[in-house]
Amino acid sequence: MSRKLTVVQLVPALDAGGAERSTLEIAQALVADGHRSIVVSCGGRLVERLVAAGSEHVELDVARKSLASLGRAPRLRALFERERVDLVHARSRVPAWLAWFALRAWRERPRFVTTAHGLNSPGFYSAVMTRGERVICVSNTVRDYLLRHYPRTDPAKLVVIPRGIDPAQFPYGHQPDATWREWFFAEFPQLAGAPLLTLPGRGTRLKGHADAIELIADLKARGIDTRLLLLGARQVGREAYIAELEQLAAARGVADRLAISAQRDDARDVYACSALVLQLSNKPESFGRTVVEAIALCRPVLGYDHGGVGELLADLYPAGRVPPGDRERLTERAAELLRFAPAIAPLPRYRLADMQEATLALYRELAHA
Repeated sequence: MSRKLTVVQLVPALDAGGAERSTLEIAQALVADGHRSIVVSCGGRLVERLVAAGSEHVELDVARKSLASLGRAPRLRALFERERVDLVHARSRVPAWLAWFALRAWRERPRFVTTAHGLNSPGFYSAVMTRGERVICVSNTVRDYLLRHYPRTDPAKLVVIPRGIDPAQFPYGHQPDATWREWFFAEFPQLAGAPLLTLPGRGTRLKGHADAIELIADLKARGIDTRLLLLGARQVGREAYIAELEQLAAARGVADRLAISAQRDDARDVYACSALVLQLSNKPESFGRTVVEAIALCRPVLGYDHGGVGELLADLYPAGRVPPGDRERLTERAAELLRFAPAIAPLPRYRLADMQEATLALYRELAHA
């Protein structure tokens, strides 16, 4: 049996987001495998869940983008020494800088891993994410991006470990029960009576909400009746943007076919009763977890063929790819998929257990080298 490790993950905060979710998922896997899991962050609503699952949490400001933040590096080094840490895993730029300064000029230092979760603007500040002894890339899109912008990076240390979802939470062929459907359509009566298109994403124009509204307007012009839910777009502080979307829908004559919701805990059921799940981000994304979630449920996904979304669609559902920003092709493909969507097999990859095992295998390889 291999020796048990003490692993510290560094993340700015534990509130919400892909990096935060992955932090908890790897912490859970470490504990389940008998290792010691410590997470350093500014805190947040997920701390309670982290600790309840057997990890330890150390609260430290590892989020503030300021040169003064480097003054916390000695405290981190003291933590690493006191807890006899085997491996440090940084998941964002400020934590990575702090960890790098804490570990430098230390002969018997812990091993150092970084994860590039996003397509950060290139430059000296972001380059710290390439300084890990291993750099986990959440997609081939991220790997290619790092090599393009940081050509001095050794390709051999870049390891692609895609994010994963739990098939038990997104079971193949799942359908919500009649009670849920009755409750949902009572809340959003304008969504009843026609195929539902759902675009999940926070309230930022980068997510392509306007393109989705144009899509149902273009489908209407072809005599195809659909409904649209912008799931998770309604956020505090984004009222002006939501009003802009509502004005666009009114101008295009589809206001009565649109609902805009806040984030919800029943996204699985929403996806499952959707005829199409949309991914129309107008800038490439690093991964695209909602693509995997929908396909795991056996729901067709229609999205722009770039970044991590295009990569996932090429692998899992090629029929759902369209050139970015091409409204005519988008409308044609939506009409085709609404008429006949190709069959979807059970999810063969991108499972949570796959991601957890690959990450722990990388930890063991480094720690025992």
